[in-house]
Amino acid sequence: MNIETRFQTQALSNAGAPLISVVVPVHNEAPNLKPLITAIGAALAGVEHEIVYVDDGSSDTTPKVLAELATTTPTLVRVRHKRSCGQSAAVITGVKAARGVYVATLDGDGQNDPADIPAMLAAARDAEERGPLPVLIAGHRVNRRDSSSKRIGSRIANRVRSYLLQDATPDTGCGLKLFRRQAFLELPHFDHIHRFLPALFIRAGGHVVSVPVRHHARAHGASHYNNWQRLKVGIVDLFGVAWLQRRWKVPQIEPTE
Repeated sequence: MNIETRFQTQALSNAGAPLISVVVPVHNEAPNLKPLITAIGAALAGVEHEIVYVDDGSSDTTPKVLAELATTTPTLVRVRHKRSCGQSAAVITGVKAARGVYVATLDGDGQNDPADIPAMLAAARDAEERGPLPVLIAGHRVNRRDSSSKRIGSRIANRVRSYLLQDATPDTGCGLKLFRRQAFLELPHFDHIHRFLPALFIRAGGHVVSVPVRHHARAHGASHYNNWQRLKVGIVDLFGVAWLQRRWKVPQIEPTE
């Protein structure tokens, strides 16, 4: 079975499931929950979808607020980690819990705009027709609403990562990404995987399409990361992913009679 046939078979097996699942990892984001859930619903009105929130061991009122919102939002699915395991673990949990053929991820702080998801879905379908598969649609924040130090740190990190991994992606740190659920589940999973999805999709024999997306200033709360924290884990992860790239060859499948 070739890759195209496999994707078609997977789509049929998901009959009755939503077309797209929006996975949102959160940790102590109570004030941002209702506005973002409302925005996701508005952006995907008319599209079969579900909203999967993964509460990564929040210590604020996030669990209570999500429970209340679930009573009025039929598309909302809640999953909670007993203790915080990090953003990547929350994304992986959310994708596993999702039922959609496609998955869109976005950060829970409200800085990503759900209104960009329909265009990303259209870009995925167009890219799948041209191949190769699997396809990752990566958001590119062309007008970031972050501090100057954060923007500079990200710019340097993106250049170093792009040079070492050759992932052809200008903004891997953007939380807004879209892919087929099954394609993600076939990737190697590890902490901080969300920053290296472009390299991993290319490693799997696919390609990445970057699309411009909007970016908003954080309305409530503060970022859970700073440049020093990113640097400490990023260096180790960078060389780990480089090692993974060298340790895999994409099989070329020949048709059989």
